[in-house]
Amino acid sequence: MQDSETREDRSGNYNSMTVQIRSEQAADTPRIAEVTRLAFRQAAHTCGREHWLVDELRKAGALTLSLVAVSDLGIVGHVAASPVTVTKSTGDWFGIGPLSVLPECQKQGIGSRLMEAAMAQLRAGGARGCVLVGDPKFYVRFGFRSDSSLLVPGVPPEVSLSLRFGPCDDQGTVAFHPAFLAALNGE
Repeated sequence: MQDSETREDRSGNYNSMTVQIRSEQAADTPRIAEVTRLAFRQAAHTCGREHWLVDELRKAGALTLSLVAVSDLGIVGHVAASPVTVTKSTGDWFGIGPLSVLPECQKQGIGSRLMEAAMAQLRAGGARGCVLVGDPKFYVRFGFRSDSSLLVPGVPPEVSLSLRFGPCDDQGTVAFHPAFLAALNGE
């Protein structure tokens, strides 16, 4: 996937960047960690270990997908998805995150392109839906919403968001891979 987009940023400036979305390659691992670390360095809600989380998911073989956004600057963004369990589910659910874009490349549609590509791949693979913990102001544009029938223990409901890919009655407690809890607890 490659295209050139011109977008207006918050200051009214127009930015044009050619970006390709592709699956990660082994040589990308250090840059993915750096992009993720930098993206979350100034974030309002961060555990400071998001870069470690991606590495731990990779080591555990729990990355269902790991996509990078590549421009003439190199890797400028990344998104990961991994399996989650939903206690009363008849299909596969996935957790999306972390989603990372270099601070200087944010507000240019790169995060949106990564999310769209991730959701398309999960849908094509037969997923029932996906969940994430994040800012509803950003994720609502993709159809995510707070859903009281899917609970993530210890996470405020306003930032525990889900998206069902079709009609389903799945509900219950959502459990992310153990690496998420380890990252949050600094283990």
